Amino acid sequence: MQLSEILIKPILTEKANLQQEKAGKYAFRVARGANKLEIKTAVEKMYGVQVEEVNTIVVPGKAKARNTKSGVITGVKSAYKKAIVTVAKGETIDLYANI
Repeated sequence: MQLSEILIKPILTEKANLQQEKAGKYAFRVARGANKLEIKTAVEKMYGVQVEEVNTIVVPGKAKARNTKSGVITGVKSAYKKAIVTVAKGETIDLYANI
């Protein structure tokens, strides 16, 4: 897999921002087939930081429904894999540089 295929996008939520500021942990949405070693090397090469730890989570899909004129439409939000990456002390990743 290429680096751009492993790291899909960073997760920018309030909880993720708190983890970045307090603990130096960054959240990324990653490919389902990527393992911890691939994620570690991808983050180190793309952002130029030293990664200490990688934790992965498979977020399950959720059932969603909405009401329309023709009735209730139901569906499923797809599952995805999330990685929490801890960088070395004193290093940061600027996720807002590309925006």
